Amino acid sequence: MFFAPPAVLLNAAAAAEGAPITTLLATLVAVIVASKLLGEVAQRIGQPAVLGELLAGVLLGVSLLGILDPHDPVIHAFAEIGVLVLLFEIGLHTDLASLIRVGAAALTVGATGVVLPFAMGYGVAILFGLANLPAIVAGAALTATSIGISARVLSDLGRLETPEGQVVLGAAVLDDIIGLIILSVVSGLASGVALSVAGVAITTAVAIGFIVAALAIGSRFVPPLFRLVEHIRVSGALGLIALAFAFAMAWLAAISGSAMIIGAFAAGLVLHGTPQRREIERSTTALGLFFVPIFFAAVGAAVDLRTLADVRVLAIGAVLVVVAMLGKFAAGYAPWWFPGDKALIGVAMIPRGEVGLIFAQMGLRTGALDTALFSALTLMVMATTFVAPPLLSRLAGKPARPHSPTDRPGDGGIDDLVAGTRDSQAEHRKGGRPPAPS
Repeated sequence: MFFAPPAVLLNAAAAAEGAPITTLLATLVAVIVASKLLGEVAQRIGQPAVLGELLAGVLLGVSLLGILDPHDPVIHAFAEIGVLVLLFEIGLHTDLASLIRVGAAALTVGATGVVLPFAMGYGVAILFGLANLPAIVAGAALTATSIGISARVLSDLGRLETPEGQVVLGAAVLDDIIGLIILSVVSGLASGVALSVAGVAITTAVAIGFIVAALAIGSRFVPPLFRLVEHIRVSGALGLIALAFAFAMAWLAAISGSAMIIGAFAAGLVLHGTPQRREIERSTTALGLFFVPIFFAAVGAAVDLRTLADVRVLAIGAVLVVVAMLGKFAAGYAPWWFPGDKALIGVAMIPRGEVGLIFAQMGLRTGALDTALFSALTLMVMATTFVAPPLLSRLAGKPARPHSPTDRPGDGGIDDLVAGTRDSQAEHRKGGRPPAPS
């Protein structure tokens, strides 16, 4: 008996109905169900939901079932919205004052954790015979640290509020900011802008200038605006206006010559200090539960498992995993004067998570990466994210507690841990409600 592939059945159903919307609906059903189920499985074995969402994409993608086409214009648009929502969420959870509080140690760890992995990744790519631009993208993908994954694991281990935990959070925030600037530069290179010191300096200045201007102007005009928005009685108005603000900032960043995700991230930074942040977070999370998994699933779907049968691709991926781990681990020892557990800091900086995937996806979309190198980078991201939680548990001397129900599949590792843990503990010290179990 002949069994037709799922993709053929979906296309046949679409043809029978006479409307391509049926294919889209069937694809979305498959993505949502697979992402949630595999995200739940990932969390039950102590891993972040983002890994389950990636695996869902690999399962549904071109290599296996052929249901999810990451190059479909509608799926691509949904994935782009997912990236903007994700970066907006990261900005909302980023407290720039934390960089000042943890001081020089976080600055040193963060800067070293960008320079070392970038140089090592670039060098490995060149040694394997890759051209300059793919080598730069490969090095850039190694620079970021997933603040969501690191914060989740450190919280489960009871180490988030320790000096080591604070250094990791501050360094991860700095890595994300520097990484976004690097991404803006790399985006320009991928679009055909010639590489030069002046060009890189201009692109960097535009990215930094946009964030500085957004913070300076936004901190003055945005809070009064959102106080007025609070008076709108229509349900969900505050969250929708906040998202409109994020999309507007992304558009402004694009027309100013920077990357759209810089604008979305800057919008989150501006709204971080507003009294309405918690309500905005709830609305953003609700939207992110739909769009963000589509982004991660689309990234996974772009991985062609057949390329992993190539010994050269596996070799590149394996070496990138090694240098990605070594570079971040060494960064933990950079502040030699810091008396804390430097090994714990170094391991906590290892997971790349969502930001590393954004680099890889951007490289594939712009043509800077071919499918083989993209698959190798995705393998690196997944391996570093898998390795960190058990290593942290071993270093901390006790097993991590299970994930709380608030760490939902679809969050992409971004939750309210950084702010929420401190808030609940502060209320407990003041005699308020006890902190929620993690």
